[in-house]
Formats: sequence, structure tokens, C-alpha cells
Amino acid sequence: MKSQIYTCGIIGFGYMGEIRKRVADQFDELNVIGVSEVSAEKRARIKGCPAFETYEELMELDPDILFVCTPNVYSPELCIRSMQAGKHVFCEKPPGRNLQDIQNIVNAQLPGTKLMFGFNHRFHPAVLKAKAVIDAGRLGNVISLRGIYGKSGGQDFKSSWRNEKDISGGGILLDQGIHMLDIFRFLGGDFPVVKCITSKSYWNFPVEDNACVILMNEQGKLASLHSSATLWKHTFRFDVTLEEGYLSVQGLLSKSGSYGREQIIIARRQFENETEAVGNPAEELTYFDKDLSWELEMKEFISCISENKEVTISSAYDALKVMEIIDTAYKDAGTEKAEV
Repeated sequence: MKSQIYTCGIIGFGYMGEIRKRVADQFDELNVIGVSEVSAEKRARIKGCPAFETYEELMELDPDILFVCTPNVYSPELCIRSMQAGKHVFCEKPPGRNLQDIQNIVNAQLPGTKLMFGFNHRFHPAVLKAKAVIDAGRLGNVISLRGIYGKSGGQDFKSSWRNEKDISGGGILLDQGIHMLDIFRFLGGDFPVVKCITSKSYWNFPVEDNACVILMNEQGKLASLHSSATLWKHTFRFDVTLEEGYLSVQGLLSKSGSYGREQIIIARRQFENETEAVGNPAEELTYFDKDLSWELEMKEFISCISENKEVTISSAYDALKVMEIIDTAYKDAGTEKAEV
């Protein structure tokens, strides 16, 4: 039976808008019928479909699906207006500037509309492998998680809208660290206890360029994150300690390749009676060289629409819970008042 074709509109044609169009064009089920972008320079790069300056012009085409790829300050209103018009919505992370933004989006969703958020790191091969190992239970329950996610800024970093608090809502924790916090939830469940310290170590932005977050759940499971814009070397790594072993994900397949080759190390716990050196168990190393995260994410979204099933991965609930963590972290760090 021939698959149904869904018409799509893309709002915003920056870095993420270009990615979403490229990926959508690969699926026979999707037909991108228009893109709205306020920048004339960016509109000139749009190929294969009409380009509009305004959201209203795009909506005149009556698309079935809208991809919201705009700065954080605009995302909530565009999501809400689109869902109220009966459209399925895929929104980039973060889902707004603060907790209230995502709460407003969740409250506006109408029955029958699908809403998914762009936490594509869940679909990276090493993360999927880690999830499979944990869910299989062969290494026991999770004891703790530890992650570091950071970048080096760059020549154009100072001029990025992501560092303007009125537009972004927060700094590196909200922009990039949110991915690692979402992975923590993906692998380890919820963490109601949140402690955080933030700083403006180098860039002197009105938002943080470093954040250290410590989480704990009701069973005493711990997680810690260092989110940074001052590492000078792009870094993505997280470690999971389990009752019978551990795993470590390092590197991240990306367009630039600057985070290093994506890999996962898996090891079973071995005490001194099983290995020659104490605390040095045999490890299994697997490399990944193909990033299908964008395609897998899109496939999941399409299946939720075509099969009329609930969005359970990168859902509105997932977005709400991770924003609750960030909201609590910022409050604990005192960023709503003044930086320490």
C-alpha cells in the first residue's frame, strides 16, 4: 500500500532549518512545500520549494506538519499557533527560554496533533547502544552517571543570539547541556534533586559560559554534568557505572567532526581475583562512523503521525521534565538574581 504523503513547512532556515529540510527531502512520505525565513540572505539559499518572509504566508499553503527551527524566544508562540491550527509540530530544543514556555506549549496541544522535540542525541548510535545495554540488565542497575559536554566558542561566538538572554533565556547549559541532561533521563530516569553552580569564566556574557550540575533520585542514584563554552576542544563524553560493570561513550558524530570519532567502551566489573591488575577490567570498544540520528528521529516522528500513536521519545513530557531540571538548576545557582 502506498504511503500517505504529508506536506511540510519549515519555519526558520538557519543551521537547524537547513538540516531539517535536507532530511525531510530524503523521505517519500514528506513533501516540503515552503519555508519561511525573515533573512533575505538565508531565503536566497532555499532551493526546491517556495521561500516566504513570514509565517503567515507559509500557513496559507496549509501544510500538515510544521518544523519550528527558530531562536528560543519565538518557538513557543509558533508551536502554539501551529497546533491550534491543527498542525503536527516538530520543534527544536530547547522548547523556549524557560519552564513557563514549555508549560504553555504542552497546555496548547490539541487532541490528534503530534508534538515532538529535537533531542536527536538520543538517536546517536553510541547512545542507542548504551540504552540497549542498560535496558538488557546484564550489567545490573545504574549506580551513577557522569557527563561533560562542551565547546570552544569560536570567532563568531560573541555575536551569536544564543548568548543574548532576552532571546535565548540561558547560556551553555540551556543551549548544549540540555542534551546531556536529556540523555541522563533517557538512561537513568528522573532526578528530582538538583544542585547547580554557574559562572561567567571567560566570555563575559549576560548568560553562563560554564555550569556544573549534580542530580540525585529517590534511590540515591547520582548524575553530574559539566557544561562548558570554554573547553577550547570540543568534547562529548558520558560514563555510566552499573552494578556489574560500566560503559563510556566518547566522541560524537557531527557535521564538523570536531567532537572526535564516536565510540562506546563496555566492561564487566572484575575484582583482583579475576584480573591481573586491580581496577583494570578487560574492555570492549566499538566505533561508529555513520550518523543516522537525524533520519531515525524523522522516521520516528513520521511513524507517530502515520500510525496515530503517542509520541514517547523526545516527547512534550520529556521536554517538560528536562526543562524542570534546568529551571531548578538556574534557581539553585541564583542566576535569576545575580551570578556568584
